[in-house]
Amino acid sequence: MSMLDPMSFKTEILVTVILLVVIITLNSLTKRAIRRYGRTSSIDMNSRKIIFYLSNLLFYLLAFVGISLIWGVNLEDFSLFLSSVLAIVGIGFVAQWSILSNLTASVILFFSHPLRLGDRIRVLDKDFDWTGKVEDISGFYLFMRTDDGRRITIPTNLVIQKGIEILKHEDEEEDTEEKSFED
Repeated sequence: MSMLDPMSFKTEILVTVILLVVIITLNSLTKRAIRRYGRTSSIDMNSRKIIFYLSNLLFYLLAFVGISLIWGVNLEDFSLFLSSVLAIVGIGFVAQWSILSNLTASVILFFSHPLRLGDRIRVLDKDFDWTGKVEDISGFYLFMRTDDGRRITIPTNLVIQKGIEILKHEDEEEDTEEKSFED
């Protein structure tokens, strides 16, 4: 039995360390950017936690793939393994489609929708009149207090599908109140 010489793997070790430093740095910068965007956009901490979790998952996956390729895992075997895992995950997501669609809708609301906590909105639905103030947006639901005092919970995928009309942003309400105190 011969012992493995660590010096024979110095290139792999060096590239692995560089890859890990780059991924950790990118993950840290991404978290900082999400935190900053979340604060400026008045996104609650629960929504930010979901985005942190998804970004961590992405970076861990990139590190796993990169390290596997650096250390010479056979590309054909790796692609077979990866396609098998993706098939299983795909079947699981299809079985839980509503969970995936709600999570995706929450991410869309987080990053690209002008809706914020405290806004007065109307959910555009022909059957129901849901008009009120947004109290919270979680990973799966939008919570709002209607004008008649009811507290309703709407799945985020329905908010995206139905569409919403923003009647008044919270900062507009504060501006209006300040002007009324000045008069």
